[in-house]
Amino acid sequence: MHLREVNIFPENFPDRELYPFNLQVFNLTRNITFKSPVTFFIGENGTGKSTLLKAIARKCSIHIWEHTNKLIRRNNRYSEELFRFIDVNWTEGNVPGSFFSSEIFHDFAQNLDEWAENDPGMLDYYGGESLLTKSHGQYHMAFFKNRYRIKGLYLLDEPENALSPRRQLELLKILKEMSLAGHAQFLVATHSPVLLALPEAEIYSFDYAPVKKVHYEETDYYKIYHHFMNNRKEYIDSL
Repeated sequence: MHLREVNIFPENFPDRELYPFNLQVFNLTRNITFKSPVTFFIGENGTGKSTLLKAIARKCSIHIWEHTNKLIRRNNRYSEELFRFIDVNWTEGNVPGSFFSSEIFHDFAQNLDEWAENDPGMLDYYGGESLLTKSHGQYHMAFFKNRYRIKGLYLLDEPENALSPRRQLELLKILKEMSLAGHAQFLVATHSPVLLALPEAEIYSFDYAPVKKVHYEETDYYKIYHHFMNNRKEYIDSL
């Protein structure tokens, strides 16, 4: 593991009435340790898993390709400030990495095309051609297959959003192969029961405060999908 631990300091929060400092999970969780090359963050929307993932990225100096060309009005000046109240502990010094979110990845792909006009060799790191020549799911997979071969810390925010179940299985294979290779570490916020099935991965649930480590079969994702697949007629009849 490149990243060994994240510590949270709720005693320094500037305003406990505003998000994300009003979340009990951040007020009651003091640290999260990483003992597996792949760690999943799960929980309902709004529980803070993506917020912490972004905070870790910023604390690790990993750039987040946000919509810099658009004016974003924020009524909450603290919404992106959690990174100022955490610290990270590395195993053998910090490593480079990347932050992936399907919502903002198109911006990165566009920038990559612009950079490649002056340095075509840059595309060699992503399969040798423009990511934008592929479908949404295809260019996500092209990024995963090529970028994650490089040593680093990789943060993924709900990567399944643009992926079919078959593509999710491909990403599952990539996570397994790259983590076993020993050079890549992954932190993944997800709702996908397919990705969560990765053997030996750690799963932290943000539905608890403090955050709680759970087994795959304990997750709502597994329970709901498993029960639905085995009792789909019952579900449909109840609608």
